[in-house]
Amino acid sequence: MAAAAAAAANGAGGGGGVPRPTNPMVTPLLTDLYQFTMAYAYWKAGKHLDRAVFDLYFRKNPFGGEFTIFGGLEECIRFIANFKLTDTEITFLRSAMPTCEDGFFEYLSSIDCSDVEVYAIPEGSVVFPKVPLMIIEGPVAVIQLLETPFLSLVNYASLVTTNAARHRLVAGKSKNLLEFGLRRAQGLDDIIDRTLASSDGSNKCEDFVSLVQNWLARIKDAGSLRGTFRETNLSELAAFTSYALAFPNSFLALVDTYDAAGIRLDSGDLAYLSVETRKFFHAIEEEFGFIGFGKMNITASNDLNEETIDALNKQGHEVDAFGIGTYLVTCYAQAALGCVFKLVEINKQPRIKLSEDVSIPCKKRCYRLFGKEGYPLVDIMTGEDEPAPKVGERLLCRHPFNESKRAYVVPQHVEELLKCYWPGTSSEPREELPSINEIRSRCMGYLDRMRPDHMRRLNPTPYKVSVSAKLYDFIHFLWLNEAPVGELQ
Repeated sequence: MAAAAAAAANGAGGGGGVPRPTNPMVTPLLTDLYQFTMAYAYWKAGKHLDRAVFDLYFRKNPFGGEFTIFGGLEECIRFIANFKLTDTEITFLRSAMPTCEDGFFEYLSSIDCSDVEVYAIPEGSVVFPKVPLMIIEGPVAVIQLLETPFLSLVNYASLVTTNAARHRLVAGKSKNLLEFGLRRAQGLDDIIDRTLASSDGSNKCEDFVSLVQNWLARIKDAGSLRGTFRETNLSELAAFTSYALAFPNSFLALVDTYDAAGIRLDSGDLAYLSVETRKFFHAIEEEFGFIGFGKMNITASNDLNEETIDALNKQGHEVDAFGIGTYLVTCYAQAALGCVFKLVEINKQPRIKLSEDVSIPCKKRCYRLFGKEGYPLVDIMTGEDEPAPKVGERLLCRHPFNESKRAYVVPQHVEELLKCYWPGTSSEPREELPSINEIRSRCMGYLDRMRPDHMRRLNPTPYKVSVSAKLYDFIHFLWLNEAPVGELQ
């Protein structure tokens, strides 16, 4: 994902100038057959060009927390920038939908996303349930074909990014976090460029075995270290020394199969062993005068997760870096984020879905309101044509569905959340896609700006998401008009 973000740091300026999706499997056929059958139904009824607005959002924060980090936007923009069905794909669809008319496949051959508009919260932002991560507007048949790929691209990216952020919060800013999950991942979701440094052969030892034996003897004879290496195997020390010669500036020794006095601890009591290792490093520095040796990095791994890192913090440890694998990449604590893609407007007519989870109708604008202490207080959704909240002006914020939950807010700062990342044929200026470093900075900056009780691991305070008074009234008006009236007999 880092390589993808870096490659597209300058954003999208038109279909031909945008890199293709990072994963070559991300094509218009990365979807459910259902989406093409829906598109056919629209086409058959002559409604395929109707202008539709869809919201992409999620219903509940993951991992038992009260925040989520938005990810996957760049891949969505890459996808629509290159959206075009090939002749081979059309041929396949003909075989999969043999009863459809030829004119439909001619229509499919002609479509792209040049008339699609995408408004989104910037990638890496802290986001909350019900607030649209993305608003997608365009011809209804085309937007229908975007539903599954967009959900696929956003769901996992946002889930794993949130997971990573939660590990960062529990580890603290001073610790390095290393991604150890490639061999545990459930498939190749992204192509990641890796550059491996190698020795140029300049660090050679003519009498390597003698060097190893000499250092082993010096350590054994050192008064403060006597006894430390009594179980050290000469071949093991030779192997470590050989690797250190190859990588003199980035040497990291893995110690997990015998009494640990090394640099990466992968088993045992990590808190205790890290403390003992640190003592040993200080002793080496004092005995031999190796300035800075006592501050050498100690890395810990071995199925680490939020709980184990939190436990290490409580016990006290000397670990500088954590290698996190399985629990990060598999999102072991929660399988999916559960984003949804809902129609909210068609031909300027608002639409509402009535079920256990009622959707919020019409095309909206979304704002984040900040209080006197600089923390975000509440996110508020308004109708597209409503005036924006103003600093210093009292505003009624209402729960979308619970009439008793409401509060007045006098914002000290107002931030509009949705930006235009794909303008289609509109005159909206387009936001540039940020680099991976800019996304990371935004994420860390937002985590710092949030009130601590919203971020804590145990019993976090829910963040408030609201609608304007006008939108609240409209939701309930539409709800009552659309809901069926029962009949008693």
